[in-house]
Amino acid sequence: MAGHFEPLAGGGAAVALDEVEISILRSLAVQLLELIGPGEAEGPEAADPLARLFAEGPSEPPSDPALARLFPDAYGTPGTEQDHQERAHAAEFRRYTENDLRERKRQDALGVVRSLDSLTPGGEEGAVLRLEAEGCRQWLGTLNDLRLTIAARLEITADDDGDALYRLPDSDPRKPMVMAYLWLGGLQETLVEALTS
Repeated sequence: MAGHFEPLAGGGAAVALDEVEISILRSLAVQLLELIGPGEAEGPEAADPLARLFAEGPSEPPSDPALARLFPDAYGTPGTEQDHQERAHAAEFRRYTENDLRERKRQDALGVVRSLDSLTPGGEEGAVLRLEAEGCRQWLGTLNDLRLTIAARLEITADDDGDALYRLPDSDPRKPMVMAYLWLGGLQETLVEALTS
C-alpha cells in the first residue's frame, strides 16, 4: 500500500503516507488554496443562495498561466485565436460558472488538507489515509488541479514527450517539481484504479 492507493472493502480507497509525503502533499494543497484565492466575501449574497447563484464572476480568463489551466475558456479550441462570437460566449459562460468552480476547487483542496491533518504518522509505515467516496472525489480533483498547476509552471503541454521528464539531469532546477508532478500522477492513477476495480 505504501505510495499508492488501494481499494477498500465497501468502497473508497486507502494509501499509506510517511511524514515527508504528508508534509509535501499538505504544502502543495495549501499553495493551491493560495493560488485559487479566498472564499466568497461576506455580504447579502453569502446568506442568500439565490443571490449567490446569480452573482456574476469574472468575464476574462486569468492572466496567470496556472489559473488559466485551472479555469480554461469553455469555447474555442485551445491554442487557436477565438473569433468575436466565441470570446463573447466564453466570457458569458465564465461570468456565471467560475465563482462556483473556484469554490468547488477550494473545498476539494480544503478537504485534502483536513484529511492530511487528521493523520498521526508513526513508525516505518507512516499513517494510513482512508477515504470514503466524497474524500476520493476531493482527492481526485485536487490531485488533478495540482498536476495542472505544476504543468503550467513547467510549461508542459499535452504534446510534450513524457519520457523527457524522466531524463532531466539532477542539476536541472526543474527536477524537484518534475518529480512532484510524476509522483502526483502516480497517486492519481492508483486512486482511479482503486475506485474502478
